[in-house]
This record gives sequence, C-alpha cells and structure tokens, in this order.
Amino acid sequence: MEEELKNLIKVWVSALSSVAYCYFLSTRIKAGIFRLISVLPVCVMFFVFPLYLSSPTFCLYTAFFLSLANYKLTLYSFDQGPLFPLPPNLSHFIAFTCLPIKHQQNPRSLSHFPKWFFIVKVVIFIVVLNVYDNYKQYLPSILILGFYPLNLYLEHELILNSLKYMVSLTLGLDLQPQFNEPYLATSLQDFWGRRWNLMVTDILRSSVYNPVRQLCQHFVNTEWAMIMGVLATFIASGVVHEVLYVYLTREMPTGEVTWFFVLHGVCTVVEVLVKKKTFVGRLPVRPIVSRLVTVGFVCLTSGWLFFPQLIRSNVIEKFVYESLLFLDFFKLKF
Repeated sequence: MEEELKNLIKVWVSALSSVAYCYFLSTRIKAGIFRLISVLPVCVMFFVFPLYLSSPTFCLYTAFFLSLANYKLTLYSFDQGPLFPLPPNLSHFIAFTCLPIKHQQNPRSLSHFPKWFFIVKVVIFIVVLNVYDNYKQYLPSILILGFYPLNLYLEHELILNSLKYMVSLTLGLDLQPQFNEPYLATSLQDFWGRRWNLMVTDILRSSVYNPVRQLCQHFVNTEWAMIMGVLATFIASGVVHEVLYVYLTREMPTGEVTWFFVLHGVCTVVEVLVKKKTFVGRLPVRPIVSRLVTVGFVCLTSGWLFFPQLIRSNVIEKFVYESLLFLDFFKLKF
C-alpha cells in the first residue's frame, strides 16, 4: 500500500501539472482546432496515468476523474462545457477540470432529505460491508445481487459528496451534488437524466447528445433525432465503462457493460415514446410501484450485464477489502 500511495501521488502531481499547462498555454490559444491540438497530449497522458495504479479504488476514481477531465478539456477547446467561461484563477481551473464538480444553478439542494441523512448512509454502508464480508456464504443469491448496486451507489455517494463538501469549503462555492437520491427514480429517464451521476449526465449531454441530435435533425425529423441522440449517449457511456473495466481488470473488454447501456438506452427510448404517444403515460401510477419497477429493472440488468466481469476478475472483493481496510484505519485514528 505504501508503494501504491507513492504511485498515486506521482500520478496526481503529473496530472495537476498538466492541467496547469492547459491553463497557462492552451487557454491563450484561440478556440478551435489549434487549442484542441494543444490539449491532446494531456488527454493522451490522462488515458495512460490510471495504468500506473493497481488498487481498484485508486484506479477507478483516478480514471473516472481524468476521463471527465478529457471531456471537459475537449469541450473547452471549442469554448463549450463546464470550463467555459474560463474559471477566474488556477485553483478553480484545476478543481473544475480534475474533479466531478459543477456550480449549482439552483442554490437550494436537490434532495429533500435533511443533511444528517448522509450519516445514515454512512452507517448503512458500514453495515452492508460487514454483513457481506462476514456472512456472504449464508446469504441468498437475491440479496447478493442487491448488494452490488447498493454498495456501488453508497461508495460513490459517500466519496463524491465528501469531496464536494471539502471543495465547497476550500473554494467557497455552491456545488451541484453528484446524486439526487437515485433509488427514488420513477422511470429510467428520471434515473439516468435527473438522479444518477449528474456531472456525467451533463458532460454527455453537452458532448454527445446535443451534437448528435443537432446533426441528425438535418436528415430526419425531431423525434428520430432525439432517439439517435439518446442511443449515441448510452453507447458512448458504455464505451467509456469498457475502458474503465480495462483499467480495473487489466483484461480485454467483453462487451457486457456496453450491452448494459445499449439495453438501457433502448428501454429509455421506448419508455419516452410510449409515454408520448399513448394513454399509458397518462395513467395514474403510484410512485411506489414505478420506483420498485425502475430500481428493480436497474438492479436485475446490472446483475446480468454490468457486474459479471468485475465479479469474475475478483474486483468486487478487492473493493470490499479496501473499503474495510480504510474503515479499520479510520477506527485506529479516531
């Protein structure tokens, strides 16, 4: 672990130096192809950096943050995305480039839950980890299936919300949360568009959905352009996840996670069209029913296509081990 921490520090010192280069040089080049050329070497390095890390946790979040940075720098090359207009100073530019954060348009929190509910999630996360680690051989398969998405959500929520809170205090900014209680989603459109990984949703909307939809409108009607934009967005997300899986497993892509996103893209399109074209979308459906169906579908399909490669490669077990290791370290310190 000591060697891994040294590698993590080297990777992030290199990454921050690269972003500083972009701030001092690339931002002074007129928007367009020449600014893009100036940031391309940084984008290539950001693809390589996660390969220097063997810890699944360090590798995942480094790859996630730097992948988003590549999207942001590419968009900024054409004066678009969250880096436009240019942040006021270097520290803000580094934070908004390297971290999954964004100014909150509405200062009021998206969530209706009180702030102490975050502590409840911490407790649930600790309990779930310990139950899985100590009793997984006794648990029925349906509970194991539910553990994977629950653990993924809680870990992301706790890490990214803690990071958001620290950056908010340091920079004095009101930042958009990463998640908006996704377990309350009443449809796939609600889940992917308004509740899950909001920073990624915004980036994909700017870099994939809007350009594809605008391009397709020259050849097909508005509805088909929307369909092509949605499908392209989910396919792009699938490809990015395949790259993340290569970092985590160091194995060739299997295509399973791409099919997961293709399936959800198709189902989201069908859902939107059914609501739009038939009376089904206007029927009064109780929220508890729509939430159970939506979350149940996400969990079942993730168990089928999203997690199997991580399970076969023992990556899930490594995540659990590292989480418990961190908790033990935290107990010793406090």
